[in-house]
Amino acid sequence: MRLFKLKSERLPMVWFLLGLLFNAAGLFLGFDFSVAFGYMIVGWLCCAFGIVLFVLQLMEPKKTSADKRLSPGFISAGASVAMPEMTSARNEKAPK
Repeated sequence: MRLFKLKSERLPMVWFLLGLLFNAAGLFLGFDFSVAFGYMIVGWLCCAFGIVLFVLQLMEPKKTSADKRLSPGFISAGASVAMPEMTSARNEKAPK
């Protein structure tokens, strides 16, 4: 799920960059071609859509997921034993 989060966080920047590329292509072609106006319009629409997505992401409340919380029985990496010895096993004596 981390990969999807990374993609969704960067999606407004991708749209904005796509808009800038369309605008650059329209300027590169020059206004002699009628297609250049189409490139410019699409570029400005992509830039506006990227800005709208960014604003909507800022307005969205931050979610705290329950899967990041540790369970009460969690054994940390610093624990010396993975399975603690049972108390009844300590009290029993080994046969001789």
